[in-house]
Amino acid sequence: MKKVHQLGFIVVCMVFCTVAHAQETLTDHTYKLSEGAEPGMGALSDVSWLVGSWQGTAFGSQFEEVWNPASAGSMVGMFKLFDEEKGVNFYELMLLREQQGSLELLVKHFSADFIAWEDKADFITFKLVRIEEKAVHFSGLSFYQKSPDKIEGYIVMKHKDGSRTEHLISYKRTMD
Repeated sequence: MKKVHQLGFIVVCMVFCTVAHAQETLTDHTYKLSEGAEPGMGALSDVSWLVGSWQGTAFGSQFEEVWNPASAGSMVGMFKLFDEEKGVNFYELMLLREQQGSLELLVKHFSADFIAWEDKADFITFKLVRIEEKAVHFSGLSFYQKSPDKIEGYIVMKHKDGSRTEHLISYKRTMD
């Protein structure tokens, strides 16, 4: 019986160590999945606080973002980055979907003329790292709910020289 308990303890330790090492800190506010790690567990109900209309600042410009409520295992979001004087910088169409007990965020970018940046069948995929009570972390992208009407998002941009920078995206709710 003692050996069974010891074996159980060893298995629990192995599982904990695997989970603990499945993610790595990428920047001050973001994480990434470790090489070969499985995505974190999550459901759309865990991120329902994203639903609504938002505005704020990112990359030195203004933005508007809207997230629809979950239906059919997904949430759809739209994003527009713009400058009042210069016009639209770009658009994004976003799909947040449940996949095998996890979440993944798919993003497709469009120019101001609505020409896709990615090829027809391509998009950017952010895999779920983990969900906390008031935060959701994808690989290279995190959202922190600061209050019901305020979110701080952080995205990591990788440069041609291999360096990375973290950018703050400040959200303020405009309506539910």
